[in-house]
Amino acid sequence: MSPPNDAGPREWLHWLRTTDDEPVAIVRDVLSTAGWVVAIGLLLFAVSGVWPPMVAVESPSMEPHMSRTDLVFVMEEHRLAGDAARDGTGVVTYAAGERAGYEKFGSYGDVIIFRPDGESDRTPIIHRAHFWVEEGENWYDEANPEYVGGADDCGELAYCPAPHAGFITKGDNNGAYDQVGALALTGPVKPQWVVGTAEFRIPWLGWLRLQFAESPVDRPAPVRRSPAAGGPADGAVANLSAPA
Repeated sequence: MSPPNDAGPREWLHWLRTTDDEPVAIVRDVLSTAGWVVAIGLLLFAVSGVWPPMVAVESPSMEPHMSRTDLVFVMEEHRLAGDAARDGTGVVTYAAGERAGYEKFGSYGDVIIFRPDGESDRTPIIHRAHFWVEEGENWYDEANPEYVGGADDCGELAYCPAPHAGFITKGDNNGAYDQVGALALTGPVKPQWVVGTAEFRIPWLGWLRLQFAESPVDRPAPVRRSPAAGGPADGAVANLSAPA
């Protein structure tokens, strides 16, 4: 039974918190759950400095260190940056990580989430930063020859000489750098394109989030490399919506 009409705010509040009236109890539970979700989200944001702080991996290009449906916690790259981070970027490359003994997700260097070519309407990518190039640099000799897609010199690489300074990136399960071949995913990744660094993953928890993502018709199709372009694996993408 509800309080009398002349009851004050305190009586009504007490009734709303304690009543067994089914419609009110359902609404109360929904609001309570929503409040906890918002509180947890705000706490994660405060820690990570990135919104949303969790991303769901959509493809296998970071296997075996990340798998499709993994939920990954993302940190703003300048927070807790490694000592070997590239100046002003907060990102440790594979090359610098190898020298410093810095590892993340089973290999050297940071795994970064970035917007390809800085375009906000394209699905973000989650790949490892391998090395840094300066504008105009011929980076062919610095590259691992296994990951240049069979190119014989700088002129056969899509982004060599480098059109601007940035990171050369690659999925751990891919056979070529993202900046190589006719199906190159992006130019050298500028620091301002970086959303953050991947810090840890929770297996399978991203599955639910992916079910509520856009339908396959609406979602940008993953880029598939031909063997000539450097390997069969998809470009790993991260769904940047908050997990359901």
